[in-house]
Amino acid sequence: MDPRTSAQDVMRCDLCQTAVVQMHCDTCLINLCKACVGEHTMSDEASKKHEIVQFKHRKSTPPYPRCTSHDKEQCEMYCNLCNVPLCTACIASGSHTAHKISQILTLYDAKKKEIEGENEEMETSIYPIYQDIVSDVQNRMTQLEKEYGDLSTVITKHGEDWHRIIDKIVQNLKAEVDTMKSRHYDIFKKHLAEINLRISEIKEEIQASFKILESNNISQLLQFNGKIKEFKKFPHKLEVLSPHFTPMQCQEEEFLKQFGNLSTLSFSSEEHGYNIKKEQKSPVIIIPKVKQLLKKSETVSTIDTEYSLLFGVTLLSEEEIWTRGYVNTMKLYSISQGSLLKSVRTKSENIPDDITVTSHGHLVYTDPTDRSVNVVMDGKIETVIKLQNWIPRGVCSTSSGDLLVVMNSDDKKQAKVVRYSGSKEKQTIQFDDQGRPLYSLEDNKYISENKNLDICVADLGANAVVVVNHAGKLRFRYTGHTPAPKTKLFHPRGITTDSQSHILTTDYDKDCVHIIDHTGQFLAFIDCELRCPWGLCTDTNDNLFVAQVFNKQVKKLKYLQ
Repeated sequence: MDPRTSAQDVMRCDLCQTAVVQMHCDTCLINLCKACVGEHTMSDEASKKHEIVQFKHRKSTPPYPRCTSHDKEQCEMYCNLCNVPLCTACIASGSHTAHKISQILTLYDAKKKEIEGENEEMETSIYPIYQDIVSDVQNRMTQLEKEYGDLSTVITKHGEDWHRIIDKIVQNLKAEVDTMKSRHYDIFKKHLAEINLRISEIKEEIQASFKILESNNISQLLQFNGKIKEFKKFPHKLEVLSPHFTPMQCQEEEFLKQFGNLSTLSFSSEEHGYNIKKEQKSPVIIIPKVKQLLKKSETVSTIDTEYSLLFGVTLLSEEEIWTRGYVNTMKLYSISQGSLLKSVRTKSENIPDDITVTSHGHLVYTDPTDRSVNVVMDGKIETVIKLQNWIPRGVCSTSSGDLLVVMNSDDKKQAKVVRYSGSKEKQTIQFDDQGRPLYSLEDNKYISENKNLDICVADLGANAVVVVNHAGKLRFRYTGHTPAPKTKLFHPRGITTDSQSHILTTDYDKDCVHIIDHTGQFLAFIDCELRCPWGLCTDTNDNLFVAQVFNKQVKKLKYLQ
């Protein structure tokens, strides 16, 4: 094996290229063995004073690049006209006599400051604006449900004043509204995707800049050209005008042409809709850290509960979790102490089917026997949703403050997900684009909202996790992974998501948790000696809490780095 080319070999002397490095010349920035120190210092004794130190005590000055024209010579100067490093032999040759020559370390320092300045501007000025753009577009997308819902209500009310013969016209107009709403949403979705792509490019550019700054490689640093000018060209601000309905009063015989009409869906793109705010102080931006899965998940702690059967867990704070079991009482436990802090009995004395916590810290539970969804505030229970002919099952609180409730019909012939703002129904998700049911007719279903606003349902009857986007369009179905820990069907129960938009669901019969990404790709199993896992939740640090049915324990697990 050639010691000079072996990737496993130690550093060798730059002169003899065989002996192990022991010393270093801080003047010439070369590595030496003890035997070559004398030869090096005598090579040009009169012209240079060599500072020889032990290799481990060498200065942190970056190494000069080697000259490509004169072997073994290092370049301490730089030709600004030719854009090449120069050694003393290059300068003595006279080929750069009329050119502007600079010290290479001076250029190195100037280039480093330039990149640092661009990084600071992107982090504190440009990146925040892109985040604001995303927030602005998402907020306007959220308003679409209300705008189009109000529009449909106006049309319906006006239609009720007319004879049954115009019902078909009403339905056609409402269908046109739905089509416009879908197109309206798609316009924003496409716009948002373009902005998110640009944000990803900015993150990559910042990481590349940091990497080049940390590399201490002069050649790479001098050749680095940032893309800051490209990122300063902000996207056009998209403006889409929602249609409106103009009712018309007319005689019955004229209703066909005078009932009313919808304005067309229109939008515009404003080039200077987003700008850098000159006079504001830019906040310090922390780029979300990408976390990797641990090779083996770890058990952090175990909390013993007092249930006969434990089914659910949801996070109240970094120190407290709510739990539910096969009793009519929900219990709050300390995570660090494992002690019982509070108990709340259901309003109807029935057993709750699912629990969640709102952004305001209020406990919410579903009561399938009472057909209600209830919130606990200041020790009092208020029924916020009362259903007829439908039975509520899983519930979750969304990032916008809405409640998502998955439910079955009394006759067990239908299942759907409904979004509520308070007690007002905002959205119903029941069928795919071909009119087929999205969810099974079985009772057990649990629900969670992902960070990308996807709606994720663990559907036991379908042996699948069903994921739709914010508008209710089917994205994918996850039906398990092969090989699985045990040769049984996939039986998902509890479901939750984390900061990385991973979807986690318990597999009750296989004593494990499946982790899939936001596209439905399987990533890993978590077992950690779980026994009949059911409910799930995560905290802000991506710790996972798993409720185990028969041993009545909540396990706190670490699965991300």
